[in-house]
Amino acid sequence: MEEQPTEDINRLVKERIRKLGEIRERGVNPYPYSYGITHNSQQITEKYKDLPEEGKSDESVSVAGRVMSVRDMGKATFMHIMDSEGRLQAYLRQDDMEKDVYKLLKKLDIGDFVGIKGKVFRTKRGEISVYAESFEILTKSLRPLPEKYHGLKDTETRYRKRYLDLIMNRDVKNVFELRAKMIREIRKFLDDRGFLEVETPILQPQYGGANAKPFTTHHNALNMPLYLKISPELYLKRLIVGGFDKVYDMTKNFRNEGIDKNHNPEFTMLEWYEAYTDYEYQMKQFEELVSTVAQNTLGTMKVDYQGTELDFSPPWKRVTMIDALKQYAGIEVEHCDEVALKALITTNNLDYDGEEVRGNMIAFLFEELVEEKLIQPTFVIDHPIEISPLTKEKRGNPLLVERFEPFVCGMEIGNAYSELNDPIEQKKRLQAQDRSLALGDEEAQPMDEDFVEAIEYGMPPTGGVGLGVDRIIMILTNQPTIKDIILFPAMRPEANKEKKE
Repeated sequence: MEEQPTEDINRLVKERIRKLGEIRERGVNPYPYSYGITHNSQQITEKYKDLPEEGKSDESVSVAGRVMSVRDMGKATFMHIMDSEGRLQAYLRQDDMEKDVYKLLKKLDIGDFVGIKGKVFRTKRGEISVYAESFEILTKSLRPLPEKYHGLKDTETRYRKRYLDLIMNRDVKNVFELRAKMIREIRKFLDDRGFLEVETPILQPQYGGANAKPFTTHHNALNMPLYLKISPELYLKRLIVGGFDKVYDMTKNFRNEGIDKNHNPEFTMLEWYEAYTDYEYQMKQFEELVSTVAQNTLGTMKVDYQGTELDFSPPWKRVTMIDALKQYAGIEVEHCDEVALKALITTNNLDYDGEEVRGNMIAFLFEELVEEKLIQPTFVIDHPIEISPLTKEKRGNPLLVERFEPFVCGMEIGNAYSELNDPIEQKKRLQAQDRSLALGDEEAQPMDEDFVEAIEYGMPPTGGVGLGVDRIIMILTNQPTIKDIILFPAMRPEANKEKKE
């Protein structure tokens, strides 16, 4: 935003407060309780698009919105108001309304809300407008909007003051409307296939289901620690044990991690679980979901993202993690032990401070040397068993697991498994994770005895999938950072922020 000096802002606020007092002195309430609306701007523009020049409607309409411009011509005034659907011009003449009412126009400022009643007509210039029979002040704004021609461009201000961003940048509002449409389409896709939407706890006595550091809080009444959900996975699997064959949760996850263009500590995640399926079946379902959402919201499966055309049409490319290292980084790791892998890390000038475990080092090399090269939609499959504690081992290769991660433009947009349902093996793997946690790995998963007990009652073969909703919407709407598709992203407090007077 083109910042104005504080003294200028204070002067403008004082001027508006003075006008507010004068409005009240006239016996007018500048903050009425309601206003009856018959049409929005889009409905009027569409309904009367065939009006001839200077033609006028038979019916009266009632519209309301924020004043965005005023052109005073003495005994006549043109103004543009903005509602949720767009802008609409209004024409007000002194001779057509009470004199005292018309004088209230002098007390208006850009940013105020007004209601206008009158007939629709087309001006000589061809613009659909409302010929006002009456108008009413609905809200007196006290702060000036960003300067008209520069608008709101400073990215930090846009994120901190999203309400101003939405007022001044119509494209931003369109993105969030498209986000809502995409989320509806995701739900429809799963609902149409017989899935049941459920809710899992946000406050959990034991976190799990992902490798992440949690946010910790304390429940006073129970005198116990609680954790904000990092994943709904272990609760959704309990529901599979309980007899629900198809469940999903569109939820907020919270991870105490860094913030960058792909990460926000609070984010929207979709996870679904389907009994009697495996990761091969879910790969097909995943690409069908994403391509269907693109087609139904954008009208195409080919999407431009930051200058690159992406094709989400099924089938997507598939490559194992080991083959991806060979194909994109020229590294052969299939037969490497820990010593050889450590040498490869050193040779490639990488800093590695994790456990010197074979699977962990393979995953690290993949993240550092391959991920950013995966541009078109690609499934990376068959991960090392050490980094996948909730996954069944690969049929025919016990060193790997049946897992896939879809990547687009170098970003992981999901994660899925043939779910491990052997309680003895599951307990052993969670115990290994628990030891890593005790040794200082803050993202390792703790032991969850109740979850292990649940699957001891029997969990059928299950395919489970996670989809990063924010990331896929970021790509489909061609936004450069995750902050552009989260209405209120996490922000560091402003330094030396002046106190409000």
